Amino acid sequence: MDLKEIQNLIKFVAKSGASEVKLEMEDIKITIKTGSEGETTFVQQMPMHAAPLMQQPVAQGAPIIETPTVVSEPEEDSKYITIKSPIIGTLYRKPSPDKPVFVEVGSEIKEGDVLCVIEAMKLFNEIESEVSGKIVKVLVDDSSPVEFDQPLFLVDPS
Repeated sequence: MDLKEIQNLIKFVAKSGASEVKLEMEDIKITIKTGSEGETTFVQQMPMHAAPLMQQPVAQGAPIIETPTVVSEPEEDSKYITIKSPIIGTLYRKPSPDKPVFVEVGSEIKEGDVLCVIEAMKLFNEIESEVSGKIVKVLVDDSSPVEFDQPLFLVDPS
């Protein structure tokens, strides 16, 4: 696990709202604790025969990736069902870069149809529709980071 992967893991944990996460692999043990002031630290331990305990605080000026928010008229969207992200990760609208998108505006969907995939911790999770209807609006761009409960699609159930 290199430094960049560890930094991405720290950012992921900080955004998730978890207060502590422990990760143990063959040759590495990482504990990430998030304090109440938004301060994140991690401890990386090597096996006893390797290197001694190493602590490294993360700078508080670490870059924060913000996703754009979409503001719309509440009465206009009230008749639509909002499909929200069940997890934090990176949303992909295509199954792979050379394939077409799962759904686009105007697509008819039914319960169980795959709408997108969200990558979290190098696992790709298919996000399936829980409703039937027509996609009215796509609220997130391809390859964008998404938060838990962030609106992804608007569906007209009629």
